[in-house]
Amino acid sequence: MPPLDTALAAARARRRALRQRLRPRAVITVVMVVGSVLLVLSQLAPRHVISGTTPTGGDTGAHVWVGDFLKHHLLSHGRLTGWAPSWYAGFPLFVFYFVPPFLAMVGLSLVMPYVIAFKLVTVAGLLALPVVAYAFGRLAGLAWPRPPLLAAATLPFLFDQSYTILGGNIASTLAGEFAFSISLALSLLFLGVLIRGSDTGRHRPWAAGLLGLAILCHVYAAILAVVGGALFVISRRSWRAVRWAAPVFVVGGALTGFWLLPFVLRLGYTTDMGWEKDTNYKEMLFPFLVHPADGSGTPVFIGVLALAAVAVLGGLLRRRRVPLLLTAIAACSVVAFVVMPQNRLYNSRLLPVWFLCVHLLAGLGLAELVSGARLARRRRLALTSTIGAFGVVLLSVAVPLALVPGWLPLPELHHGRPRLVKASRVEKSFVPDWAAENYKGYEAADAWPEYHRLMETMGRLPCGRAMAEFSESLERYGTSTALMLMPYWTHGCIDAMEGMYYESASTTPYHFLAEAELSRTPSSPMRDLPYRGLDVAHGVQQLRLLGVRYYMSFSKAVYRQASRDPQLRLVATSKPWSIWEIEDSKVVEPLHYLPTVLTNVPKDGIGWLDASVAAYTADPSSFEIPFAVSGPRNWPRAEATWSKVDKDASRGADISLPEPARLTVDPATVSHVELGDDRVSFDVDRLGTPVLVKVSYFPNWQVRGADGPWRVTPNLMVVVPTAHHVSLHYGVTPVDKAGWLLTVLGVVGLLVLIVLPRWRREQMTYWTSTKSRVSRIEAIRH
Repeated sequence: MPPLDTALAAARARRRALRQRLRPRAVITVVMVVGSVLLVLSQLAPRHVISGTTPTGGDTGAHVWVGDFLKHHLLSHGRLTGWAPSWYAGFPLFVFYFVPPFLAMVGLSLVMPYVIAFKLVTVAGLLALPVVAYAFGRLAGLAWPRPPLLAAATLPFLFDQSYTILGGNIASTLAGEFAFSISLALSLLFLGVLIRGSDTGRHRPWAAGLLGLAILCHVYAAILAVVGGALFVISRRSWRAVRWAAPVFVVGGALTGFWLLPFVLRLGYTTDMGWEKDTNYKEMLFPFLVHPADGSGTPVFIGVLALAAVAVLGGLLRRRRVPLLLTAIAACSVVAFVVMPQNRLYNSRLLPVWFLCVHLLAGLGLAELVSGARLARRRRLALTSTIGAFGVVLLSVAVPLALVPGWLPLPELHHGRPRLVKASRVEKSFVPDWAAENYKGYEAADAWPEYHRLMETMGRLPCGRAMAEFSESLERYGTSTALMLMPYWTHGCIDAMEGMYYESASTTPYHFLAEAELSRTPSSPMRDLPYRGLDVAHGVQQLRLLGVRYYMSFSKAVYRQASRDPQLRLVATSKPWSIWEIEDSKVVEPLHYLPTVLTNVPKDGIGWLDASVAAYTADPSSFEIPFAVSGPRNWPRAEATWSKVDKDASRGADISLPEPARLTVDPATVSHVELGDDRVSFDVDRLGTPVLVKVSYFPNWQVRGADGPWRVTPNLMVVVPTAHHVSLHYGVTPVDKAGWLLTVLGVVGLLVLIVLPRWRREQMTYWTSTKSRVSRIEAIRH
């Protein structure tokens, strides 16, 4: 046989042998990755996910309205962020929350019912995480079986029951944190692309796009991408790595400019809910200390930590970059969790990054045990051990899910001592039942007929804002946030005073202060407010100040007070609810006195909150003269008196408001009031006299036919007409324009990252081919 034929035959033989070796690995990999995804999907009630019911449960039941409003209102105005009148007397939607998941819902709703699109997006991050973990391992150059074991390692993380709201796991996602789980998956994928790109000098556009998208989906989860990416670049200790990564971070950050810049510069117009810093460090970081028997229980999580320690040790001894990177990210999240001071950022929201890194390290630790030196020499034993490792992971998850025989003996720690118990005695996971309740929807709740009748009753009333008595018993509708969907069910006719995204609205504190006086068992979630007890008469006057038209009650104690209040008129009933109309409650009304400008109160932040709370909780007779932070020169000026009080005192306790000057004006007659989704218009018969617009203030409000608007207590607007027709609209400010300019520059930068490498390759090919042709010509001549 000629030498060439012999070489070709040998090459074919080598390729055939390689395929034979890789085929079992490929099959096992597919089984592990796809099996992990299918296990997650099977516990999310897939039959109900693709049904046409309206999802409920936790905050999810209120998120439904958001995507619908984006589709039918914001996008129709050519905006991704804008004004929504449906909650809190209006608030800026998506200025302080995350739009990409809802954009995905809108896109899918073009080919399927919106509620199904909504459900699919809510589970997308959970189903993607095992696949992304596998892709991360492959992109990072990890040897088999590490990538598929990383996918398997996400299962205990996803089914973790030690927390239900922080984000990342299934329980948090069912509670409404689906944007977090999506961002977490994108962040992990970004890290993989960053590592591969740093090695090869390619994939910059993908890395920049993933970074921007991760940040836009959730800033807390994107900490994994930002901090992890920075740590990786620093660990390379190479200017080449810095030069490669710098454009990625610059372009990725610029892509978020349309959202991130207004978010940062408008934070003073958000509400600080006063979330208390969690100082139970050991219990939060190691939940088995307080959750000994649940799905994240002692044997499972101790095993996870032990395997993670194996990966860390192996990374240190063999200087493996991925275990060391995950360890550094986990350490940074722990340090930030401990040292973060008490502020509007809730330190526990950093913990999902810690848990995910620990579980990924556990997957690498399991791979270290499977692919040891002895097993490497025995391929079949290595394959069998990999399958066995996957089985162990599945068992740790399947036991709480009741997917194994009840007689199966399992290890457990009892009072610090190991013992064996039957699988049937292990506490069952609440995840499958919660998922089924969520995705069966409002329509499957026992109280659906009652809830449906109430929504139909509200939909028949003239349009306006409604405030409902609160009680945890509202859970009977599927979630305690069910009444936040009144704008959804009534097609925008009835706006709810309470909604999601508490921090996004500056009117939130005043809603909860009123709710405390109008509910027998109020929620009162915001700290440091001077809540009062049940007082319907006083609470109704606060509602009138906020332009609320309807008050909804159901308890006997509230009904007794409401029936005696001359400000209320019973206009409808839907057992057990009574719907009352508030007398003479208008969204736009003239003022009889000039507002008083407080010269020493800041225009936003805590200082404004203290002054507004003090004014809002004062005698309702003072409501006729609002306080402002600025205004025309003819408005009277005064100074508030600040005093030092106990740091635990409620808001407004450290400020004494001055007696306002009672400068009367001839009030205008307001007519032809029209309310749109992002505008308010009306006519007046008199110019130059102030008019109160009971819509939440935000710097984007602009007016035609009047001067203003000026922010007045509690969080409303005053304009002074200069024409008989006045129109306010939610416009675009220089902050928004600067943000969009950054995004446009980011898109240009992304295009440059796409085109430049191709141009360089073409140029290199051209000069190489030209040089070759010149060399051949010269050779011919000689």
